[in-house]
Amino acid sequence: MTAPEVTAARRLGPLVLLNVATLFSATGNGIVIVALPWLVLEQTGRATDAAIVAGAATLPLLFASLFSGTVVDRFGRRATSLVSDGFSALSVSAIPIVGGTLGLSVPILAVLAALGATFDPAGISARESMLPAATKAAGWRLDRVNSLYEANYNVAYLIGPGAGGVLIALVGPESTLWLTAVCFVLSIVTIAFLRLEHAGRPDRATRPRSIWSGTLDGLRFVWRDRLLRTLALVDMVIVALYMPIESVLFPKYFTDLGEPAQLGWVLMAMSLGGLIGALAYGALAPHVRRRTLMLVAVTGLGLSMLGMAFLPPLWVLLGLGVVIGLVYGPVGPITNWAIQTRSSEHMRGRVVGVMTSTAYAAGPLGFALAGPLIDQIGIGATFFTLAIPVVAVAALCLLLPVLRELDTDRTS
Repeated sequence: MTAPEVTAARRLGPLVLLNVATLFSATGNGIVIVALPWLVLEQTGRATDAAIVAGAATLPLLFASLFSGTVVDRFGRRATSLVSDGFSALSVSAIPIVGGTLGLSVPILAVLAALGATFDPAGISARESMLPAATKAAGWRLDRVNSLYEANYNVAYLIGPGAGGVLIALVGPESTLWLTAVCFVLSIVTIAFLRLEHAGRPDRATRPRSIWSGTLDGLRFVWRDRLLRTLALVDMVIVALYMPIESVLFPKYFTDLGEPAQLGWVLMAMSLGGLIGALAYGALAPHVRRRTLMLVAVTGLGLSMLGMAFLPPLWVLLGLGVVIGLVYGPVGPITNWAIQTRSSEHMRGRVVGVMTSTAYAAGPLGFALAGPLIDQIGIGATFFTLAIPVVAVAALCLLLPVLRELDTDRTS
């Protein structure tokens, strides 16, 4: 290998390691998305119970992600990622262990799900905060790296739910969760080899004085930036209305049909579309305005959810799942770009944490609404109840001039 080739490999190394670690960690979470609600529904058969456990897994994300960015900025990105994945591996292993010894009930599952969810946001924030430095080391454009990073997530959520659905059919949901723990361990091993600028513990002068004061700094920063504030609020509404579809509606629907593999296929279709959409963003970004892509994403999501409300045949659901992922795939890279270009290096962890927490804030509300609605009015009517407001949000976004700031780096 020549000297230039060695230099290039070294520059790309951090970006490769960061993406591989993210792939392992997100794949584990993708398995949980299928296995945990299936475990609940297998035991009780009630959508409300599945919603309770899903809500328990989501509620800690609000508080954990809110403070996670400050943890990242205070203790360092690499260390936070390692510790976060370590605790995540232990917490998810506890579910089959408790199931094999004490037995599982809805309250116990809710507690274990909450513990597992507590540690994830810090690792996510830590890895996302390292993206700009990895981009600089590789000499790539931010849009290109964000596109690949988001596509990487979709690969994980393509593999995870699919593997989860197949494993549930083969060995059951409890045993399936062991694979999640393995995924977190592999992420730890990968990050252990990562060496990157700004990945260690920050200088004392730039570290937040305390967890509380640092979190308040992050909240103030996001609220005062009108673009970040708008993106956060729109994301809150979308997450509240969309998350119950993957975590409650579809698990209930396919549980009633007795088809765990089909649940995995639909979730895989969404991730496949998201993978294509995220990768396409890297090619489209130099030519299509980010605002246009954002409007297409929200509108396409709402219309596709309306189509799903009719509970069409599986092949139609698969097609709509691909469309949802395809149109919404660019949203993650666009939001990352906004965070990266509007926050300083020493504030980035806090801004990432706050932006993540605003999305998680709406999750429990969505689950609390969806579970009882399914039991009372049925899956199809609940789909309509969730889809119509998304279409309304899309119409509102057309009227928001602040979204034009997504293209301030363009000359025309």
